[in-house]
Amino acid sequence: MGQISIVPVNSLDSQFTERLALCLEERFLFSCIVERTLRVPRTALNSVRKQMFFNTLMSRVALAPVADPDAIRLAITDYDLYKTSHQFVFGDANEDQRIAIVSLHRLRSDFYGERADPNVLFQRTLKEAVHDLGHAFGLKHCYNARCAMYFSNSIYDTDNKLSHFCENCEKKVKANH
Repeated sequence: MGQISIVPVNSLDSQFTERLALCLEERFLFSCIVERTLRVPRTALNSVRKQMFFNTLMSRVALAPVADPDAIRLAITDYDLYKTSHQFVFGDANEDQRIAIVSLHRLRSDFYGERADPNVLFQRTLKEAVHDLGHAFGLKHCYNARCAMYFSNSIYDTDNKLSHFCENCEKKVKANH
């Protein structure tokens, strides 16, 4: 059985990460552990954009010590992430390094001027974690808008999709592992 290592970046609610670990164990049938917190200072942010470049965080997560070096890593951060090709990303992954990263920043209801809702944040995080772990397992984007592998152009796409793979993506991930 494989393992997923959740790497919290800076201070995150331990109950939140433990709940996420349980849900991911159920989805992937992998053991899932929450690692020690990875400290990434605000000085790592792009000072003009006030965002973190995705690859900057990816490099730091790749160097972070984890219990099982063969585990797939999932970093969770509050930093707002961007890539060269995107003004922001909810998360992304590197299949070769087997690392996925999810940002909570734009998954929060209060980012959109709504009342903060911890359950909405958790459900969105779970969907994006499954999506980005799917990339780490080698899956590409899916055209089924309900599948976790559907590309989220906006928070509305994330809210619309489910926190698991469609039948086709499920077959592909099982064939790869």
